[in-house]
Amino acid sequence: MKLATKFIHAGTEPDPSTGAIMTPIFQTSTFVQSAPGIHKGYDYSRAGNPTRAALEEAFAQIENGKFGLAFSSGVAATDAVIKLLEPGDEVIAANDMYGGTYRLFTKIFAKFGIVFHYVNMQDPNNIIPYINEHTKLIWTETPTNPLMNITDIAATAKIAKKHQLLLCVDNTFASPYLQNPLDLGADLVMHSATKYLGGHSDVIQGCLVMNDPELREKLFFIQKSCGAVPGPQDCFLVLRGIKTLHVRMQRHCENGEKVAWFLRNHPKVQQVYWCGFEDHPGYAVASKQMRGYGGMMSFTLKDDSIENATRVLSATRIFALAESLGGVESLINHPASMTHASIPREERLKIGLSDSLIRLSVGIEDAEDLIEDLNQAIG
Repeated sequence: MKLATKFIHAGTEPDPSTGAIMTPIFQTSTFVQSAPGIHKGYDYSRAGNPTRAALEEAFAQIENGKFGLAFSSGVAATDAVIKLLEPGDEVIAANDMYGGTYRLFTKIFAKFGIVFHYVNMQDPNNIIPYINEHTKLIWTETPTNPLMNITDIAATAKIAKKHQLLLCVDNTFASPYLQNPLDLGADLVMHSATKYLGGHSDVIQGCLVMNDPELREKLFFIQKSCGAVPGPQDCFLVLRGIKTLHVRMQRHCENGEKVAWFLRNHPKVQQVYWCGFEDHPGYAVASKQMRGYGGMMSFTLKDDSIENATRVLSATRIFALAESLGGVESLINHPASMTHASIPREERLKIGLSDSLIRLSVGIEDAEDLIEDLNQAIG
């Protein structure tokens, strides 16, 4: 099945009782049983809900996986993966990643005895020295947030399999339209479904997708036991969002390319981080494992002061200054004080995340309007 058809029909069937073409919102906490333990597949909505079940099937289908699990946020999905581990286990994580993931790892799980190593994964061989008998998981995201670095998923999966490690890929920036990590050897895919999958900045949600039934059962047990599940209304919204993922991503990619080249040619811009440039260090890998380069990018100004960056961030009229990404509307963001503020400044600077870096989520408005807006803001 081709991508467009898959996204429109994934997980959805006409409602058998009414013929409704859209999956109903089953706004219920519990389900009547005909006798103790005898029911129609559902007993309590924390354990399972028909609207959520349709969405979880959709997650699996669009990522070419067998099983999907929906969570109340992307961080909740990440939390479930780390709960597979025990005190003393070690995780090798990308050194350039979403600040909320870093915060979860360092401030929550590190105190329970999970050890995290932060590694530059642009070269998968950098992972190898950190592998020992305690290593259980490799965690990466590609493209990374916010520096747009690329990890070779297939090469990393090869290392993981050789050492019998789980590999989880945060695929939020690419979305299933551009990249499918399970096809490249990953064991788990995580999404903040808040972003491109929902697509309209109106829901908070996360998901995991996998092929292994035993891994699914372990994660389902965590999902059910810890209870970080989305409500049926949120599941309905993400189901609706997925139906237009392909057309939205096409425009995100088209607009992203135009904006990236505009910024690169602007006399006041110092550097643009976008993996679609042929001289990007990860371009060859991105071109191999992705179907496009997306609408996410970051840039710095030649006047590389925090004051100048703040002026630009506050001067846009179409780009809204806000956290998050992946919605139909364009957003501008200051990682150092917003999405990545939880990462200590010295750690941010080590990986090149300067105080003046500006991140863009290029939406699906008219590209000329977006370019004009950035041009007047940069001045």
